[in-house]
Amino acid sequence: MLIGIARETFPDEKRVALVPAAVPMLVERGHAVRIETGAGLAAGYPDAAYREQKAEIITARDAVVSAADVVFAVRAGGANPERGAADLGFLRPEQTLIGFLEPFDTDNAAALARTGVTAFALELIPRISRAQSMDALSSMASLAGYKAVLLAANALPKLFPMMITAAGSLSAARVFVVGAGVAGLQACATAKRLGAVVSAYDVRPTVREQVESVGARFVAFDLDTGDSEDAGGYARDRGDDFYRRQQRAMAQVVARQDVVITTAAVPGKTAPVLITEDMVRAMPPGSVLVDLAAERGGNCSLTRPGETVQAHGVTILGPVNLPAALPHHASQMLSKNITALFLHLFGAEGGRKVRDAQDAIYKGALMCTRGAVVHPMLLQPAGPVA
Repeated sequence: MLIGIARETFPDEKRVALVPAAVPMLVERGHAVRIETGAGLAAGYPDAAYREQKAEIITARDAVVSAADVVFAVRAGGANPERGAADLGFLRPEQTLIGFLEPFDTDNAAALARTGVTAFALELIPRISRAQSMDALSSMASLAGYKAVLLAANALPKLFPMMITAAGSLSAARVFVVGAGVAGLQACATAKRLGAVVSAYDVRPTVREQVESVGARFVAFDLDTGDSEDAGGYARDRGDDFYRRQQRAMAQVVARQDVVITTAAVPGKTAPVLITEDMVRAMPPGSVLVDLAAERGGNCSLTRPGETVQAHGVTILGPVNLPAALPHHASQMLSKNITALFLHLFGAEGGRKVRDAQDAIYKGALMCTRGAVVHPMLLQPAGPVA
C-alpha cells in the first residue's frame, strides 16, 4: 500500500504525521511511503532524513494525497476547516484517511464524507486497553499540560520553588489545576517538579488517587457529582446549575492561588465556564491563569483563544494548538499513535484489507465511509457521494 503524508496547512501547525524513524516499520511490511517536500521540516525532520529511510519525497501535493491508498494527517476535515477544503478534491472513495478530523463539526464532517473516503478520527479512538498505543488525544494532552506550566512560570512574576537566599526565604508559588485528566495530571507533575505547592480539583472524585500520586493535593467540594464520568473516561457535561454551584465552591480556593490552570472540556461541546470575572478579580495581583480549554471557548469567562488578556491585575493565557509548540516530540508521539492504528486496521504484515468491521477499535474510530458519516455519536449522516 502507498501511504501519503502531506505538509500540514493549518496555521502554525508544525507537527508531521509520520517521523523518519517510523518509515522502516512500514517499508519492511511491504508498504511504500510518499512524503510531500518539507512536510517534517518545522518539526526538525528534513527531507534527507526521510530519504535515508527509503521514503519517496514528492513536490506536488496532489501526487502525494490523491495517489495514496492511505493518507496520514495531523489535521484534516473539520480540524483544518479553511485550508483543508482544498484537499477534498484529492480524496476518493478507495482511500483511507487517518488523523485529527474534528468529527463533531457537522458541516465539515459531511463535506469529508461526501468524498467517499473512509476516515478514522483520532478523537474517536476508544479508551480501552487495546487502544492505548493509539490514544493520540492523551499523547497530545500530556504535552499541553507540560507546556501550560512552562507558560505560567514564564508569565508569573514570582519563582515557582521555595528558596532560601541571603535576602531571606522566598515562598513557593501556589498552583491550582482544574481538571485531572491527562493534561491536568501532567500539569500537576510538572508544577510539582518545579517546586510549586500544587493542588487540583476534578468533578470525578475517583481521580483523587491519581492526583495524589503525582504529588498534588486533591481539593474536594461538597457537591453531588452523581454519574460524573462517561464510558470513555471523560467528565460528563453537568449543566449550568451544577457549574454555578461549582463556581461558588471553587471561588475561595482560586482566590489564594498564584497560578490556575484549567483543562475541563467535554467532547463535542463548548467548554464549561468555571472561572468567572469575579473570581479573577479576587486573585492576587500578578497571578496567572492558563486556560487549556481556550479552543473550546475557554473555562474562564475572560479567555480569548490565542490571546493574552490582562484583567484585574491577572494575566490570562488562552493558548491554542499547544502541542504544536513542541513539534519534534509531539510528532514522534503522534506518529506512533497513527502507525499503531494503521497496523491494527490493516494488519501487521502489510495487508490491504481493513479488519473486521465489528472490531471495537474499528467501530470506535470510524467517522465516515461510503459517502456517509456513520459514527453513532455524530449528529447526522452526510448525503450520498456526488
